[in-house]
Amino acid sequence: MNDKKMKIAIALKKARTSIDKILYAMDSSQDKKCFDIIQQNLAVIGLLKSANILMLETHLDVSIESVKNMTPSEKKKMKQIRDEVVRIVQTAQNK
Repeated sequence: MNDKKMKIAIALKKARTSIDKILYAMDSSQDKKCFDIIQQNLAVIGLLKSANILMLETHLDVSIESVKNMTPSEKKKMKQIRDEVVRIVQTAQNK
């Protein structure tokens, strides 16, 4: 597993663990404060956003690398487009 895929898997596993904790706190007789649950939920959202960006970057990188016979200038342009797409998605996620 490459580095980015490992980071994605770790982020998703952390999110799953946090969601399980949120559900347990809501279902159990624990007198957990709502603010603590909301804060945990925001952490999950952050983890999922991060994993989403890593997945997008990985997909675009693999797509760029799969194109054969690309000149260095074309490859540079594709990477600029990749960076722009990632930036747009990051901006959209933060709204």
